Amino acid sequence: MKKVRLTTIMVMAFISISAMSCKDAKTENSTNSEMSTEEDHSKMNHDNSDGHHDVDKKEMAMNGDGNSQTILNDYFNLKDALVADDNAKAKELGATLATSLGKLDISKYTDAQQSELKDIMEDAIEHAEHISESDIKHQREHFKVLSKDVTDMIAITGTQVKIYEQFCPMYDGGTAWLSTKEEVRNPYYGSQMLKCGKVQREIN
Repeated sequence: MKKVRLTTIMVMAFISISAMSCKDAKTENSTNSEMSTEEDHSKMNHDNSDGHHDVDKKEMAMNGDGNSQTILNDYFNLKDALVADDNAKAKELGATLATSLGKLDISKYTDAQQSELKDIMEDAIEHAEHISESDIKHQREHFKVLSKDVTDMIAITGTQVKIYEQFCPMYDGGTAWLSTKEEVRNPYYGSQMLKCGKVQREIN
C-alpha cells in the first residue's frame, strides 16, 4: 500500500513539474515573440521614419499603379489597331487613350515628378486627340511622339508587366514603340512591312 501511495505521489509530482515547465516555456516563448514583434515594429518604424514616402515611391515605380497601367493598356490597344491598318479603330482608341491620360493621378509623386508628368501628359493628350481625328498616315506620325511620351511616363510610374521597346530603322529616320510581346509587329507600316524592326531593350 505504501508502495502504491509513493508511486502516486511521484506521478503527481512529475505531472506538476511538467505542467510548470510547459507554462514557463510558453511564457518564455510568448515573451520572446512579443520582444521579436516589438523589435520588428521598431525596426520598421526606424526604416520608414525618414524615408517612408520614398519607399512607397520606389515600390510604385517597380509595380506601377492602376492609372498608369490603364494608360498602357489603352496605348497597346491603339498600337494593335495601327498594326492592323485599322484607321477607324485607331481613332476610337486615340480618344479612349486621351481620356485615360487626362485621369492619371500624379498626387503620389514628388513635386519634380509631378511637374514632369504634367508636361508629358499634356503632350501625350494632344497627340492622342490628333490620332482620334486623323487619317492613318497622320495617326502614325502622332503615334511616334506619343510612344516617346508613354516611355517617359513609365520611367517615372513604372510598369506592372514586362514591356519590350522595339525599333524600326526605316520609319522617319528610326522610330521606337512599346509592346507587351517580344515578337515584332510594326505599327508604323502595318501589313506593308509587318515584321520590320527589332527589340532594343526590355523594361521591367
